[in-house]
Amino acid sequence: MKLAFSTLGVPGLPVPDVLALASEHGYHGVELRAHPEEPVRPGLSPAERADVAALFRGSGIEPLCVAGYARVAAPGDDAAVLGELRGLLRLAHDLGAPFVRVFPGGEGPREEADAIAARRLGTAAEDASALGVRILLETHDSHRTGADAIRVLGPVGHRQVGALWDVMHTWLGGEQPAQTYAALAPQLGYVQVKDIASVEDTTPLPLGAGVLPLTECVEVLSRGGWDGWLCWEYEKRWYEQAAPLPGLLAAGRDHLVRLLGEAA
Repeated sequence: MKLAFSTLGVPGLPVPDVLALASEHGYHGVELRAHPEEPVRPGLSPAERADVAALFRGSGIEPLCVAGYARVAAPGDDAAVLGELRGLLRLAHDLGAPFVRVFPGGEGPREEADAIAARRLGTAAEDASALGVRILLETHDSHRTGADAIRVLGPVGHRQVGALWDVMHTWLGGEQPAQTYAALAPQLGYVQVKDIASVEDTTPLPLGAGVLPLTECVEVLSRGGWDGWLCWEYEKRWYEQAAPLPGLLAAGRDHLVRLLGEAA
């Protein structure tokens, strides 16, 4: 499996500095938080996008994903959500990233939220296919578990729409790693790893220092023959009191490599 980290852990850090951290600490890729306050965002000009893509090519680090904030199950008009999603797809294409991350964001009756998300993802799938980018629905908020996500992804049934497994949210949803993998395996894009102290305290911790079942997750993935990406999503942007990520990257990589070795 390849290792990446998210720029959510280094808010606002310029792309050259992000790539230098990845190279220095042995990560193969970077998940790019696509938000107006970040260096990489949908509003970048064509020249700025070309510059970012060139930086990645020159570094040998891969742009794993454009992590957007489109909420595909949210109530309201489809056009605004689809417009936001198409902008993310174009950004990913221009940067050479294979994935775009979206959130569910559903409200109201479960069946209605499922249907809204499936409809929008099915529509956007054709754009994704034309651009060579895959849309990944993250296990998050209204669709926290693999069982929740597959209720949307099953009806979509398109190769360019898949799942992003956030191990914290499936754990908070009461789902065991084996259950999540069984639900998502055919459509799994990649896996976000992280660690926290408890259900009540989700402040990010160094990998291995908290309660999340990272060992079990890696074992399940290895037993299944899955060889995709593990991406460390350290939520520093939302927790100012958390330790800075750069000083944790080396130990985090070592922890993941150790888990992979033990699971082999």
